[in-house]
Amino acid sequence: MEVQEASLMPREKLLKFGAAALTDHELLAIFLRTGIKNCPVMQLSQEVLQHFGSLRALISAEQQQFCAFKGIGITQFIQLQACTEMTKRYLLEQLKINHEFTSSEYVRMYLQTELEQREREIFMVLFLDNRHRLIKQEEVFLGTINSAAVHPREIIKSALYCNAAAIILAHNHPSGVAEPSVADKQITEKIKQSAELMEIRLLDHFVIGKGCYFSFCENGWL
Repeated sequence: MEVQEASLMPREKLLKFGAAALTDHELLAIFLRTGIKNCPVMQLSQEVLQHFGSLRALISAEQQQFCAFKGIGITQFIQLQACTEMTKRYLLEQLKINHEFTSSEYVRMYLQTELEQREREIFMVLFLDNRHRLIKQEEVFLGTINSAAVHPREIIKSALYCNAAAIILAHNHPSGVAEPSVADKQITEKIKQSAELMEIRLLDHFVIGKGCYFSFCENGWL
């Protein structure tokens, strides 16, 4: 008789049905591997998720907050940070290999892994060739973004230096809200005008919040 999905332990379930079939606490149980005294790993994983609220909150937790929960500590914190970084690098490699910088979904996923958890506001530019393949990425400004702080001429200068045909802008809002500010709109328009003079296309500007984003292109602002 065929084994039912619900009757399998997480590792066996993953092998039989794939990782996507697992719940959040089942995935976490595989990551944790073992429980603690009087608390099996499946119970521990559920309690960890209930405490932090979600996988995203767990992954983004600071070291002190993470290690304060009984049953997980510095070893798990280090492993989880390493897994997160590997995910970032995987997404970047996928974008490079598949030339998907024309796909807003792939770009958004990559930028969210890069910027969502940053504590300071960061303005990033992706420089692309004429086939929209990534040439390089550059963090051009750290701090509160305003039209005086981000200099379009420096961005265009970098674009010309690396022979970029197109650019994508991105910055994060540490507050968690992805709604663009007046300054965001102003600097986007200034960069767009400067880029057009040099026949460089501005493809999009992403504002990254906590678990959310805003795309200027998707919303018809470019």
